[in-house]
Formats: sequence, C-alpha cells, structure tokens
Amino acid sequence: MTDLQKRSLLKIAALSAVASAALVGCGKKEEPAPKPAPAASAPAPKAEPLKIAFAYVGPVGDGGWTFAHDNGRKVIEKEFGDKVVTSFVENVPESADAERVLRDMAGQGNKLVFGTTFGYMEPMLKVAADNKGVKFEHATGYKQGENMRTYDSRTYEGAYMAGVIAGKMTKTNTLGVVASIPIPEVVRNINAFTLGAQSSNPKVKTKVVWVNGWFDPPKETEAATSLINGGADVLFQNTDSPAVLKTAEAKGKRAFGWDSDMTAYGPKAHLASAVINWGPYYIKATKEALEGKWTGGGSTWWGVKEGAIDIVSIAEDIPAETKAKVAEVKKGLADGTFAIWKGPITDNTGKVQIEKDAVADDKFLGGLNFYVKGVEGKIPGGK
Repeated sequence: MTDLQKRSLLKIAALSAVASAALVGCGKKEEPAPKPAPAASAPAPKAEPLKIAFAYVGPVGDGGWTFAHDNGRKVIEKEFGDKVVTSFVENVPESADAERVLRDMAGQGNKLVFGTTFGYMEPMLKVAADNKGVKFEHATGYKQGENMRTYDSRTYEGAYMAGVIAGKMTKTNTLGVVASIPIPEVVRNINAFTLGAQSSNPKVKTKVVWVNGWFDPPKETEAATSLINGGADVLFQNTDSPAVLKTAEAKGKRAFGWDSDMTAYGPKAHLASAVINWGPYYIKATKEALEGKWTGGGSTWWGVKEGAIDIVSIAEDIPAETKAKVAEVKKGLADGTFAIWKGPITDNTGKVQIEKDAVADDKFLGGLNFYVKGVEGKIPGGK
C-alpha cells in the first residue's frame, strides 16, 4: 500500500469518528421512568361526638338547683364544642319514672349519664348494672358501682357564709329555714347556717319547717309564711325554687338565694345567694370520658377550694365588717385554714357531738343526723 493510500484510510477513519460523535451529541438523552404518584390517603373518619344526658328533678327554669345543673351542662358544650352532644329530661320524679328515663337514656346511645338528685340513687344502680358500656354519675348519693360514681358540692360552706350574714341582719334573733327532705345533706346545711349565724350573734335560734320535696313552690310559700308568722325575720332554704325569697319580699322580710343567684326574684329582700358551680366537675368528668380515663366507683366532694361553692350578690346594706368576715371565712375555706365542723359542737339536747378542737371528717358529715344547739325541734325520723 502506498503512502497516499495509507493517508486516505486514516482520514476516512478520522471523519467517521467525528460523525459518530456528532450523531451521539444530537441524540436525546433517555429520561428515567417517572415514579408512580403516591396513592392519596383517605381522610381519617371523624370521631363520633360523646353523647351525654342529664336527668333533672325539677324544671330547668326553677331558678335554683336544676337551673345550676343546666348551667353546668352548657359549660360542657362551650368547653368541648362538637366533641359532645348533650340532652336533658326535666321534671323526672324520684320514683319508678327515674329508672325508666335512665334506661331510655342508655338505650338512645348516651355514654355518659348524670342523675342530679339524691332520689335517683337506687334506680341508677339498677340501670348501671345492666348497661356496663355507659358511665353513670350520681349527684349527692353515697352508693357507687363498677360504672357508677358519685359527686357532690359542699353546700354547707355556702350555708355557713349565709349564716354569718343572717346572724348580723336579724332583728328578732329568730331565723327560719324551709327544708326539703330530711337527709344528712339538708341537715348539714341547717346546722351550718345556724353555726355561721351564731358566730355573728350567739343569741340566734333557728326554726325549721319541712316540705318533704325539693321543688314545690306552693308548699315552700306556705312554709315561709309560717316561719314569718312564728317570728322569723330572716329566711333560708334548702329547696329549689325562689318561692321563699319571693315570700320574704312580699312580707317585708329578708332571705337568701340558694343554688343559683336569685337576686331578681326579690331584690329588696335578697341578702345574698349561696350558689353552686357544677361546671368544674362536669368538665372534669367529660374530659375523662373523652380521653378514656374515666373510672367508676369513686366519690368527689368539692367546695369553695375547688371553685364549686360561693356566696354572691351580697346586699349593699350589710355592714362592712360582716362582709369582711364572710370574705375571711371564704379565704379560710379555700386555703384550709378554717374548719366549720371544729369542736366543741353540741346538739340541741346538750350532747357533745364533736369534742373541743376535734374536726369532723367526711364520714361523720356524711351521716350527720342531729340538730346543733340553737335549732329548735327534732329531725323527722331522727333526733
């Protein structure tokens, strides 16, 4: 092969290489296969709201006990929003009707049921035993079950503070109490009211008329009138309507609101209202149910310390030193430095029930069945 031929072959090979490179440069780069899009996750199903039911012994508009409980129900709705659905049945008698209503509440899918009066205790025990998947809460009772517990407010603390005012404001030294049903809860309140009054005025005596019901305005009116005719010029009550305050207003005497602020029902007669705030406990119970932390069998008893009891709307004509004394008592109840049930405390037969410097415990208070010195008469069926 000649030199000319060799150079021609080399030139052809070089041109061929350049052409190949150009072809490669002009080609499209292979794209990687696209990754499959992640599957859209289905939204989590929204939790069903907790259904909560309340059984009330009186009407929600009673202005007292049931009104206070219904305010607590509204607090639940405000606190938990669409996490809960609440309902209530009012005017449920403390009888076989209570069992029927409670069973119906469980049957309608309510998982938390509140029974708000002492007389529902036995019916609720029966219904709770048959509905283990439902949580039952009973106000003011003393019997519990696997899925039933009790709660109460230390209403006697409000009664004592009212008594401090009553002892100062009476002109006849005679106080009157319209009482509902003779159970320890009510007897405690009569005694605490009297002890508070005696702390302001050792000369006072207390007369009691029982109406044997929680909400019966005509009987409450009749009882209040009887006490006024018997010399009482300051009235207290452990009943659920404003009838006692209204009667005092009509007859020119003084009285207290009970369970709720009753000022509007007798503004001239009104000295103060001893009120219950059920909201804190109802929030606690509902929160535990929502979080799966609710347990049955327990008992809760809250007072001033927990924000469950207070005395409000104190009348302007009450002396400043009396208002200061009430404030001092309230502070002592809140921080534990003041004890209402500290001896010596004597009953109205002269028997010492609490020894000097001793302080009654909750077990003692839970079964209290005597009148303190200064309360006239006998407890129906008791001492």
